[in-house]
Amino acid sequence: MTGAQEAAVLAVGGTEIPAEAIAAEAQNHPADNPDQAWSEAARALAIKSMLLAEADRLSIEPPLIEDEKGRTLLPDDARIEALLEQEVAIPTADDETCRRYFKQHSDQFSSPALVEASHILFAAPQDDQKRYAQAELSAIDVITELKEHPERFNALAETLSACPSAKQSGNLGQIGPGQTVDEFETFLFNLEPGQLCPVPVKTRFGVHVIKAGRKISGETLPFEAVHPKIADYLEEASWRRAVAQYITILASKTKVEGVDLAGANGPLVQ
Repeated sequence: MTGAQEAAVLAVGGTEIPAEAIAAEAQNHPADNPDQAWSEAARALAIKSMLLAEADRLSIEPPLIEDEKGRTLLPDDARIEALLEQEVAIPTADDETCRRYFKQHSDQFSSPALVEASHILFAAPQDDQKRYAQAELSAIDVITELKEHPERFNALAETLSACPSAKQSGNLGQIGPGQTVDEFETFLFNLEPGQLCPVPVKTRFGVHVIKAGRKISGETLPFEAVHPKIADYLEEASWRRAVAQYITILASKTKVEGVDLAGANGPLVQ
């Protein structure tokens, strides 16, 4: 605990929140430095205290509520959930709103492009300069040969590749975005179907000779397939905005000392 933290007083509606409680809550707020974790913990406890005071005012009792893992919420957390459900109205995302979002963000609902890939791997650790340089020279030799005799790719892969795919003539199957290392993916997705990469491709696994196969373009998924996902997202976003506004209103009516609640994003309670 820093000196500034020791000196700070956190109080909500005239009730002080002890430093020990803030220190305990800070464990739930990983941050780059202790002061940031302390500030986030203080803000979370201030919001929680303010919401519980409002639940007291409205005589809200703790209902039995389970989280997504089937665990019963603690009484204070259950009371806050009940308070928000009672006081915060969330509009339902209707079909028209969902369709409008779908049209504006159609790129988010596309299946990824796929490329059939084959390669010949000359394995070498990057920190072994001599072996890595030899692997690169071997890859250059193979590329030179394949430019003259492209039909030899399968045989060379079976004979030379250090990858288990050698048993399939170097065939890796269909590759989508994020399924391989960045360097490999960058070159692969910029090749035309059937094209041999004209340069060796260096990765942490070694040096690759890459050949692209058939390309399958990504397709936009039908609206019906993603409608539930869009509705859930829009309603979640609406809920967060509404809760943030509700907290802002409560904060304007409550004397809060020791923390700035401006810009609250929602009920920061555990």
